[in-house]
Amino acid sequence: MPRLNKPIISHIMGVLLVCNGGFMLTAAGVSFYYDDGVTLDILAAALITMGIGGLGMLLTRGHKREVKKRDGYLIVTFGWIFMALSGTLPYVISESIPSFTNAFFETMSGYTTTGASILNDIESIPEGLLFWRSLTHWIGGMGIIVLAIAILPLLGIGGMQLFAAEAPGPSADKLKPRITDTAKRLWFIYVGLTFAETVLLYVAGMGMFDAVNHSLSTLSTGGFSTKNASLAYWNDNPMVQYIVILFMFLAGTNFVISYFGFKGRFRKVSRDEEFKWYSYFVISFSVVAALIIYFKADPQLSSIDHPMVWGEFESAVRHGLFQVLAIVTTTGFVTADYTLWTPFLTVFFFGMFFLGGSAGSTAGGVKVMRHVIMIRNGLIEFKRTLHPNAVLPVHYNGKSINKKIVFNILGFFILYMLSFIIGAVVLASMGLDFETAIGGAASSLGNIGPAFGALGPVNNFNALPELAKWWCAFLMLIGRLELFTVLILLTPFFWRNR
Repeated sequence: MPRLNKPIISHIMGVLLVCNGGFMLTAAGVSFYYDDGVTLDILAAALITMGIGGLGMLLTRGHKREVKKRDGYLIVTFGWIFMALSGTLPYVISESIPSFTNAFFETMSGYTTTGASILNDIESIPEGLLFWRSLTHWIGGMGIIVLAIAILPLLGIGGMQLFAAEAPGPSADKLKPRITDTAKRLWFIYVGLTFAETVLLYVAGMGMFDAVNHSLSTLSTGGFSTKNASLAYWNDNPMVQYIVILFMFLAGTNFVISYFGFKGRFRKVSRDEEFKWYSYFVISFSVVAALIIYFKADPQLSSIDHPMVWGEFESAVRHGLFQVLAIVTTTGFVTADYTLWTPFLTVFFFGMFFLGGSAGSTAGGVKVMRHVIMIRNGLIEFKRTLHPNAVLPVHYNGKSINKKIVFNILGFFILYMLSFIIGAVVLASMGLDFETAIGGAASSLGNIGPAFGALGPVNNFNALPELAKWWCAFLMLIGRLELFTVLILLTPFFWRNR
């Protein structure tokens, strides 16, 4: 195995830090506009980050540009870690989150678009830092799109070769033959949708600052809010919640499919199997949730700060659809304490923690595509039992799938469930009760945010022991980066130079 190309790894880390510092400068600008008292702190964080990154770029300017597969694993994993480490600086320097553990947890939750928070009073945080907090979501969300398009298919990660075959790449069916052109178009869609949601939320009655922050969180399927009650703060404004519902759905859709939709190629959209199954799951789960909320939920137990009109069918439909989408797309916004919507819905929502959105979206989780292929492969196994000599390939989008990809997806799912079980066991060993341990592990690994037990929608992760916060941050990272990308670094053969 070839040696690592350390200079280019260091150079790319420097580039990422310079970019991260540039984003911090925008947060400093917001802080200056609102005169919130932390402008110089954020500015100092930006200059430190850009200085370190610039130095790294300078020292490795003569690097060899070739990136091998092994270099790619390190670049992806350490890229997220370095972004999170530098992203803590605005919190730590301003002492808004003086504990480094808490600051790192909040930042990793931001970049991985998890949305789990340790802040007890979000509304007391200065505007510049709230904007930076939401911006970490937005940066991480677009990073995942580029990762899925340009990096993971090349590394052969978690069945993403299939996504590579169905999305960008050198063939007539793709967006553009060059990855750089593809990335530019996806960036355009991402920025455009963010701007559109901001305008609509503002028109619907949300303040501009809140509209910008919630748009950054929605399109990244992150879930950070500027309000302690999350979207429940606007329970008396249904239009705000319907707008967020629409953009959560779009954020959980493969961005390549969104591109085809904007280009008017609706036949291609309607024929995409993952999009159809994603839509079916959202609609059917929302119907179940809405009916149970309407007929069974106790209205006295279900609100956070603002009571909902549970006697109206529209309210039940809206809150059921909102919460299903928030969990399926791993956005994590809440309009109520869904753990009090009957035991059935609690278990029902927990099951959705393992679904995820579409491949090539900003959503986390296992992904709809993988579930569809695993189910089809399972059904075909019945036929293989009766006809052992028959050739029965798994089909997806009208094409037969290579067995290697099917095995890769099955391996990913097994590793995902093992990671969940180990994650829950480790949290339980730190003193967390059963419901909190399994909820925290599933939420962190799936990048969802709110969980169950002591980590439910009306609580946060602040009460966790310090080691538990580091463990949850690790689960967020491996879940966001498709497991193999990070875990392969823990194997001894990865580091052998042969």
